Amino acid sequence: MTGVSLQLQPNPEGLAQAASDFISEQVRTKPDLSILVATGHTPMPTYAELARRVEAGEVDFSRVTAVQLDEYLGIDDDDPRSLWGWMRRSFVQPLGITRTVRLKNPHQFEAAIRNLGGLDLAILGLGPNGHLGFNEPPSAMDAPTRTLELTPASLESNRAYWGELTVPAGAITAGMNLILAARQTLLLVSGVRKRGILHATLEGPETPEVPASFLRRTALTVIADGAAWT
Repeated sequence: MTGVSLQLQPNPEGLAQAASDFISEQVRTKPDLSILVATGHTPMPTYAELARRVEAGEVDFSRVTAVQLDEYLGIDDDDPRSLWGWMRRSFVQPLGITRTVRLKNPHQFEAAIRNLGGLDLAILGLGPNGHLGFNEPPSAMDAPTRTLELTPASLESNRAYWGELTVPAGAITAGMNLILAARQTLLLVSGVRKRGILHATLEGPETPEVPASFLRRTALTVIADGAAWT
């Protein structure tokens, strides 16, 4: 794990506090930070804590640009399954962010990231098969922003979010090329079911079959709760 900072927290609450400390410090250092924003269950307590800090005047996100990581295909903005809607409700609006980059067209999205000067910070969760965003295995380091079909493993894990609603089979994702070029990467991992894939990510071979394994080549901070590591 050369160059990787691994912080273990006793529980999800500790993870959220530590992650909020990390993100807040990044924003204080560079107020116009560009942040790639993951959705999913794991980062939600972190985003809630950041919103509390914004409300208390402890940190200011007003100059931050929030960048969408991934989205399902074929759904409207007001669909409850919209990841843009989830990002807006949990991160953009509570933190008072007005600058956003949406993910709709791969070429336009990559051009927008270039115009930003690249990504300053990528906040990521860890997929059960090692995917980042929807970069499903196998995904090479230079895989671009693109549309793709979700794997059975991703469809199964995403069912937990939507109850009786069907998980869309198609998605669009920020490419590995953009994710791995971020100046800082924060990987948040919680729960015993992520233990195996977290060890594979940090200790196994670097391989397109575990896209997250390539994060070891970045300025990577991993914050995990005890259940995800021990």
